[in-house]
Amino acid sequence: RESDHRAWTPVSYTVTRQNATIQGLIQGKAYFFRIAAENIIGMGPFTETTKEILIRDPITVPDRPEDLEVKAVTKNSVTLTWNPPKYNGGSDITMYVLESRLIGKDKFHKVTKEKMLDRKFTVEGLKEGDTYEYRVSACNIVGQGKPSFCTKPITCKDEIAPPTLDLDFRDKLIVRVGEAFSLTGRYSGKPAPKVTWLKDDIVVKEDDRIKIKTTPTTLCLGILKSVREDTGKYCVTVENSTGSRKGFCQVNVVDRPSPPIGPVIFDEVFKDHMVVSWKPPLDDGGSEITNYIIEKKDTHKDLWMPVTSATVKTTCKIPKLLEGREYQVRIYAENLYGISDPLISDEMKAKDRFRVPDAPEQPIIKDVTKDSAVVVWNKPYDGGKPITNYIVEKKETMATRWVRVTKDPIFPGTKFKVPDLLEGCQYEFRVSAENEIGVGDPSPPSKPIFARDPIAKPSPPVNPEAVDKTKNSVDLSWQPPRHDGNGKIIGYLIEYQKVGDEEWKQANLTADSCPETNYKVTGLTEGLTYKFRVKAVNAAGESDPAHVPDPVEVKDRLEPPELILDANMAREQHVKAGDTLRLSAVIKGVPFPKVTWKKGDHEVSPKADIEVTGVGSKLEIRNTVHEDGGMYSLTVENPAGSKTVSVKVVVLDKPGPPRNLNISDVRSDSCYITWMEPEDDGGSVITNYVVERKDVASAQWVAISSSSKKRSHMAKYLMEGIQYLFRVAAENQYGRGPYVETLKPIKAIDPLHPPGPPKNLHHVDVDKTEVSLVWNRPDRDGGAEITGYLVEYQEDGADEWTKFQTVPMLDCVVTGL
Repeated sequence: RESDHRAWTPVSYTVTRQNATIQGLIQGKAYFFRIAAENIIGMGPFTETTKEILIRDPITVPDRPEDLEVKAVTKNSVTLTWNPPKYNGGSDITMYVLESRLIGKDKFHKVTKEKMLDRKFTVEGLKEGDTYEYRVSACNIVGQGKPSFCTKPITCKDEIAPPTLDLDFRDKLIVRVGEAFSLTGRYSGKPAPKVTWLKDDIVVKEDDRIKIKTTPTTLCLGILKSVREDTGKYCVTVENSTGSRKGFCQVNVVDRPSPPIGPVIFDEVFKDHMVVSWKPPLDDGGSEITNYIIEKKDTHKDLWMPVTSATVKTTCKIPKLLEGREYQVRIYAENLYGISDPLISDEMKAKDRFRVPDAPEQPIIKDVTKDSAVVVWNKPYDGGKPITNYIVEKKETMATRWVRVTKDPIFPGTKFKVPDLLEGCQYEFRVSAENEIGVGDPSPPSKPIFARDPIAKPSPPVNPEAVDKTKNSVDLSWQPPRHDGNGKIIGYLIEYQKVGDEEWKQANLTADSCPETNYKVTGLTEGLTYKFRVKAVNAAGESDPAHVPDPVEVKDRLEPPELILDANMAREQHVKAGDTLRLSAVIKGVPFPKVTWKKGDHEVSPKADIEVTGVGSKLEIRNTVHEDGGMYSLTVENPAGSKTVSVKVVVLDKPGPPRNLNISDVRSDSCYITWMEPEDDGGSVITNYVVERKDVASAQWVAISSSSKKRSHMAKYLMEGIQYLFRVAAENQYGRGPYVETLKPIKAIDPLHPPGPPKNLHHVDVDKTEVSLVWNRPDRDGGAEITGYLVEYQEDGADEWTKFQTVPMLDCVVTGL
């Protein structure tokens, strides 16, 4: 019986063996069987199978897999595929076993580690250059079947093949808007090429309408519900390491055109017809406009009447109008793919209107320079006749008379460059339109303008930097902007920002407070770091800011003093007496050094003016005298060090008095005068000496020599017995110095010698305590009258003489003996 039925069905009535073959079973069904023995007495009890038996063919191992193929080979991998065996042995395949054998070896080794049912496998981790062969076996519940036939020997190396491309589309493709289109093809190449789609050199990306499908051998770009924007040049690139191939297709998505561009211009209006014009559509739908359809409508009626449907021009005459009626015109554009939406005009009354043009609106003045300006205006209503000319006039603001700017016609443009303006003058302009009827009213005057070159904002300042700092300030310096915008730079705005804050604060409120290219930012907090920026300002406004490159930490900076000598201290200085002495130097150092001027080892003269500024110092002495000369020193000192420089100052003046004036060799008519050069030559070479004499009884000095370069002179022509005074002065290129004068008068006499010894000395009387002596006059008196005789005595045996007295006569009594 079937396992799901309860009724038993007899299979055989008579079986004499202990086995039986049951026919007519249904494959896949499960059955129970029972057997009973029978003899002549009757049938015994049934014996029943304990388990149901499933009817199926006998199970064996599977056949060998088929079509084992190598799909890809690289230097370190091999990819293989195969088909299942023709017969699975009566049981489902449970896995495949892939084996490999290195050529030169005997045994195959299992490649797959895990249970594998896929019929594709990539063997990796191979060694480049090795050669293998592969086989695969199928397994079912019974076991592993026979292996497939081996592959040919496979050497591990990269397979290279340049890309190929076979396209299914032509160079051009035309598609109606809303339709779908696709670009397909086939490609190959090893290694597998990369496929890229471009439209007008921009990579195509997928979205709801654009689909890209790429398989190992095929490629496809599909676009659903195409729009006009899909028009373009499409390019597909197939590229691998060996090269690339490209395919192109110009796709044109066509549609009906967009409406013509308005407004509709009524070029001419008459009582029975009008002439209108318009501009072509922005989008012709991808196909050339074949014609325009023009219709007209009386505004009091709802019926549109055709005018023409066979014009390709963008102008048309609207005929058969009724005078005084208002009309509208509508225009369609048509191409091969349809008719556009209409362009509808404003209402226009059919009537003759021949009059002068209206006055233009107030003109606008642009591009003003020092000698020209461009006047721009809008076209006014032309009065029914085309405008043939515009008349532009100018006048100075304070004048009353308008003057035409040119006699040449100005048409059809609505702007004109007015030349020959006077720089700095203020002008107004107006415009009139002219047609064949006449000249219309002028426009309102333009806004007044000054004839001068336009001023733009300046460029940023150049190279701002922090050049100095203290514990509460920072000194900034920069260079002027490269472009001043044709306007004078009024000044600069300086801003600072604490690092970490967002707000910039102004260091100065107005630009004119900083006209120079440097500024000291004060009021900063010691120890904080700040950023700084500078803007240039002219009449047009502020420039973009120029930033100081690095933030600045606010603190005192120590720099040792440095002296940069001006020319008046670079070498020995000579100054003429009475002139002004100036010594100066540039001083650097932070903090600013203490300045000390000295002359030698002493303080400078009180009459010296000393000035100390933030950048240097200057010493000035007016009306110099010789005593102002000497060695001057300038010492600068701060906590970082000190520095001293010296300069020798020579005050050029008249020389000092000669020294050691001496008179010798006095005679009755001459004497010899000598002296030494002055201690001070006045800074210049002594050119000569002046020698003068004076009779003591006279008040006038008489020059006896004024050109002597020697330091001696023989004074001649003296008068014997007269007493004289002498004086000498030295001269240089700056004048004559003071005289040196003899202290006592010199008498002009021949020189005196001691007289000769008295003659014939003898005594004439002797007493116990005294002796009377007499003698005669000496033979010579030495050149002068004898004034007396010196009497001396000596005790016998003694060495020294004792003076007694001088007597005027030729006798003497020596007493006290």
